[in-house]
Amino acid sequence: MPRKTLFALSMLILITTTSTSFLSSSYILIPMDFTQTNHLKAYGVAYKAVQEGLEVYWLLYYRGGSFVITYTNSIASWAASRGVLFEKITASQFARIQSSFSSKNMAAIRIVKAPKLAVLVAPYYEPWDDAVKQVLEYAEIPFDKIWYSDLFTDKIFKYDWLYLHHEDFTGQFGRFYISFANTIWYQDRVKKLTELAQRLHFKSVAQMLAVAASRIREFIKRGGFLFAMCSATDTLDIALATDNGKIDIVPAVVDRTPIDPDWRTKLDYSRCLAFQNFKIVTDPNIYEFSDIDYFHPRTLIPQGYFDLYEFSAKYDRIPSILVQCHVNRIPQFLGQTTDFNPKLIKPNIVVLAKTDRGAVKYLYGTLGSGSFTMLGGHDPEDYAHIVGEKAPNMDTLRNSPGYRLILNNVLLPAVKKVKRKT
Repeated sequence: MPRKTLFALSMLILITTTSTSFLSSSYILIPMDFTQTNHLKAYGVAYKAVQEGLEVYWLLYYRGGSFVITYTNSIASWAASRGVLFEKITASQFARIQSSFSSKNMAAIRIVKAPKLAVLVAPYYEPWDDAVKQVLEYAEIPFDKIWYSDLFTDKIFKYDWLYLHHEDFTGQFGRFYISFANTIWYQDRVKKLTELAQRLHFKSVAQMLAVAASRIREFIKRGGFLFAMCSATDTLDIALATDNGKIDIVPAVVDRTPIDPDWRTKLDYSRCLAFQNFKIVTDPNIYEFSDIDYFHPRTLIPQGYFDLYEFSAKYDRIPSILVQCHVNRIPQFLGQTTDFNPKLIKPNIVVLAKTDRGAVKYLYGTLGSGSFTMLGGHDPEDYAHIVGEKAPNMDTLRNSPGYRLILNNVLLPAVKKVKRKT
């Protein structure tokens, strides 16, 4: 038999065998609509599967943002043992699902990596829970705990994803002086942060944290992804505007030095990530950092809601990923920074959700090669979390739409980067 004929026959056999193998392969479809028994653990299954080198797809806007994973006995067993509902489907069924997307606002995207995650966690007692840390632990998604000192080394650039929660980058110790100055936990916080600033050769805690904020900005610029909630959202930008802490905005009762009287004209908003033209609250008796926070207590009783925007799954994939949920309307929840004044948000920022009152609850932006997301509020399943309150029972919140927003952010660095259509 001629060599060319033999080669052609061999190639035909190879192609036929490969095609038959593909068509006979199977997947698990993890629906993320109201049929799902454990939405949070489902994200952990997707993360586990990509760790094991399996094909994992995220079906945007299909049944609540479902996942499709190459079937193996081990991943099916993992999902079943954690109470995650899934359906076994063939490759042909998966192909038909994808073909139906052409006429709908849906898309299938490949999850290509298991991102390396870091969570900023204080090495001392904090009298409140950390929603993201709890959700990651419950979903069984691994992460490293880091602290401010790690931000001043190259260690930070080894991570794909960084999370900030109830931090205060302005150096005012959370503005808890008036209410909690005499408590042991507050005094210990001041002591530990002061000692750290001295050890790192900063003249003050405010300067240390302002430089830390600049390091986080550099982390994003180099391609990292930042997710921030609660007071970390606005205090990060406030600190960035102070030129590495050279502009003193801390009340004298807190740091024993006077506030710079010209702070209004000296703040550099160009260094901020999401906000501009904000005014700082200098009265130490007010539990607020700036006018970025749009929250007014009397107008949010009873509890309100915020609505997720819908984006084009085919062209605006990153915003689409960030809003995947089985509901579009989610109960409002408070925090030291609850939501954001729309008049103070930079024009290049993508608004992902707004409250009934018109405040921005959830936003996304880019800087250099990286990006950031900010979600106002402290805990999506605790409307008015107070200092010292117990953390919620995660097993009773397995279908939380607010916690799903957190986990959308966790998986964002896992997908292939796609530029937004302009």
